[in-house]
Amino acid sequence: MSQSTISRAITAMTPLLAKLLAECVPTVDELDSRSTYVVDGTLLPCWSWVSREKTLYSGKHRTTGLNVQVACTLDGRLAWVLDPLPGNWHDTRCLTESGVLDRDVSQWMGDKAYVGMGILTPIRTPARRELVKWERNLNYEHNAIRVRVEHVIANLKTWRILHTDYRRPFTTFATTITAALGLQFYRQA
Repeated sequence: MSQSTISRAITAMTPLLAKLLAECVPTVDELDSRSTYVVDGTLLPCWSWVSREKTLYSGKHRTTGLNVQVACTLDGRLAWVLDPLPGNWHDTRCLTESGVLDRDVSQWMGDKAYVGMGILTPIRTPARRELVKWERNLNYEHNAIRVRVEHVIANLKTWRILHTDYRRPFTTFATTITAALGLQFYRQA
């Protein structure tokens, strides 16, 4: 088959897959308010389209892409993924835009990016002293739990389309992400 035939097939199938599998992807409202979730953000890279570079460029990652927030359960099961947002948005802004903070997130865990949002985070090092032993131990235990979301993100990025630069037209990127997430949640069910 030629590349153009494959591209036409992908263009036709991706929106269909995204639509069919949309019911498999949980929304914020479907998250159990009594459960503890571990949350973190990740950048899904794409080409640097000149017209969108200002909104896609992530200074932290020094590349362009879309930011998604990922939540998992304490046993390491993918629970929720936020729709893609601009890559230059900080994790806190993305989580605020998602509406998840309108519910009780006091049992959620995250890294230091989520300080001040009501989520359990590690203790920050004060300006004029080092952390004492119990604070270091607490941070160690917190990070030992929080690493589960890093494993979930790594597993999610085994979908090649989510960890390499997306080269198709930018307008199709969100639909492609939704289709891949639908397949991931379907596979997990």
